[in-house]
Amino acid sequence: MSLHQDYQPPRKTNTFIRRRRLRPGRHSLTLVVGLIALSVVVLLLLSSGPSPDLEARTAPIEISAPGIKALPAPVRERLDKVVEPGQTITAMLGEYFSPQEIHALNQQSQTVFPFTRICAGQPYRLCLTDGEFERFIYEIDDEEQLIISREVDETLMERVPINYDVKTELVQGTIKTSLFDAIAEINEEPKLAYVLADIFGWDINFILDLRVGDTFQALVEKRFREGHPAGYGIVLAAEFVNQKKVFRAIRFQDGDRKISFYNEKGENMRKAFLKAPLSFTRISSGYTMRRLHPITKVWKAHPAIDYAAPIGTPVKTVGDGSISRKGYGKGNGYYVEVRHSNGYKSLYMHLKGFARGIAKGKRVTQGQLLGYVGSTGLSTGPHLDFRMTRNGQPINPLKLKAPAAKSVSKEHLAGFLTLAAPLIAQLEGNAGSTHIAKLESTDKSPVLETAQ
Repeated sequence: MSLHQDYQPPRKTNTFIRRRRLRPGRHSLTLVVGLIALSVVVLLLLSSGPSPDLEARTAPIEISAPGIKALPAPVRERLDKVVEPGQTITAMLGEYFSPQEIHALNQQSQTVFPFTRICAGQPYRLCLTDGEFERFIYEIDDEEQLIISREVDETLMERVPINYDVKTELVQGTIKTSLFDAIAEINEEPKLAYVLADIFGWDINFILDLRVGDTFQALVEKRFREGHPAGYGIVLAAEFVNQKKVFRAIRFQDGDRKISFYNEKGENMRKAFLKAPLSFTRISSGYTMRRLHPITKVWKAHPAIDYAAPIGTPVKTVGDGSISRKGYGKGNGYYVEVRHSNGYKSLYMHLKGFARGIAKGKRVTQGQLLGYVGSTGLSTGPHLDFRMTRNGQPINPLKLKAPAAKSVSKEHLAGFLTLAAPLIAQLEGNAGSTHIAKLESTDKSPVLETAQ
């Protein structure tokens, strides 16, 4: 027997090898069964909903996005300026608009507010965003603004009213020297003196008639913009006690007629002629038929009233009419003559110059500006030489009793009396006080808080 034939491997060794190969199969079966059981448990947990306890204890996982830089906030500017003499719309807006765009704006303005009417001294505002034009606001007057704004694909232009916050106050004062001084003493603006003179100017000559102790009061609207005082609105009612005679005026519009002031009975305060063509001056020379001329030293008639006033003081027409003459004379200087109804004429001489638009044949209305006090012609100093004639004959303006304008119509008299009653009650309720009583409400309700 050869070596190869006689050798046989031991059986025990083979049996051991077979058992080791079978063990991995049993372990795999056990693992599969365990995984199935675990899957069933997980499914059951998921189907029963999240555990509140687990949610409370589990911190949320935050995923941070890549860093993004925030855009800077737009820079807004508001430039408040004043129109300079000779300044044009190109000078004001040329930095933000091309010449072609300026030309187009000028064409557009003709139907809104022509740029040629922009006046030196008026305020305007430029609104910019990041240095780019956004809006231009020009103050036309105390009532309106011109606004130019740039939108995405167009430039808009509009004329809009100015919005004010309004409070009504009862303003009162006593004359010690002049109406101007009395207004200043109660910390009011000079404009209010002009308003009161316009209201009562047909009955009171504020140059000759005022006396120490005269009193006045007015229910006037005070306007505010952005929390700051912005002048006066309308006067609702006013009272002036001159030499113990009481004059009261109520603002009212009688139907389609022009707004006017009427007394308690509905009679118009307005007369055919004003008492004087200018306010708050003094008479330097009166009406006389014999006076020694201060320059020629010749005795001659002076059928006029000379009002001494600073150069540039406004001169207004005493009544409605039309310009019959305008020019310059060696003795009269610059002069204007107005022809009124019923044969009356008024003449204004020694003027510094004429108001814009004053020309021969032009219609003028009572109180309209004619020119300015000067010292042209034969004159010793700044003054107005004022004369009146009727049918060619000189008359003394200070003695003229002018007829009143129309009273409130019968149709609207009841409405006027209803409006006037509470206003008069407020004036009467504060008679004798020289302080200010304020209406704190803005709805014109008559609830007064009287200062002590």
